Amino acid sequence: MITRLHLLSTLFENKVDCFSDGGRCVTCLAEPASSGLCPGCRDDLPSIRWACQCCGLPLPFAGPGLRCGECRVAPPPYWASVIPWRYQFPVDGMISRYKYHGQRKFVRPLLAGLSEHLEQQLTPENRPELLVPAPMHWLRKWQRGFNQAEDIAEYTGARLNIPVATSLVRRRRRVKAQRDLDRAGRLANLSGVFEARGPAPGRVAIVDDVVTTGATVRLLASVLRDAGAREIQVWALARTPG
Repeated sequence: MITRLHLLSTLFENKVDCFSDGGRCVTCLAEPASSGLCPGCRDDLPSIRWACQCCGLPLPFAGPGLRCGECRVAPPPYWASVIPWRYQFPVDGMISRYKYHGQRKFVRPLLAGLSEHLEQQLTPENRPELLVPAPMHWLRKWQRGFNQAEDIAEYTGARLNIPVATSLVRRRRRVKAQRDLDRAGRLANLSGVFEARGPAPGRVAIVDDVVTTGATVRLLASVLRDAGAREIQVWALARTPG
């Protein structure tokens, strides 16, 4: 019996690019209810049910004010993360199609879902004053044609009526790709790479597509804290499980 998951996996693995914007689900080709995903595929997304409230790491159990062991021992310079999905099938393929091939139709349902999730999670007390997308080196942005973190920040900012600062923090130099590095390697690779170009407000949210080890957002949060931010959140589409 061919299951929905098997069908979707085959489509992604074979790099089938037959999806159209003609109202069909971007994963199974069925007619969607809205935002590019049919109800079945929307329900199949790997939602994070329980997570460390600080870094967003998916956890196998729930509890009030839950924090993972690492955040208890070495708290990061931000206090909360809002991340709806695990970086697993089919979310990983949807993000990759958008990020590396510019196929924006794959990220549209995730942008809509993140905005809905944020609307449910945010209260007046934890609403940021400013969104700061993770900066990309100008050469890499020129080669790719866009910065995915800026796209996410601008979409959610428009939905939630929160301003976006795309130039508050910049990359001082280009670094090698982070994909194959562990936490220590990523921290060393990014050491001194971010620079604040002005003061930051008291409450900000760092926006990125995927949080893997958390090295990038830790360093960004440190720079923003030095620039004046006191309550820093992390918003992302997906979190890599531990």
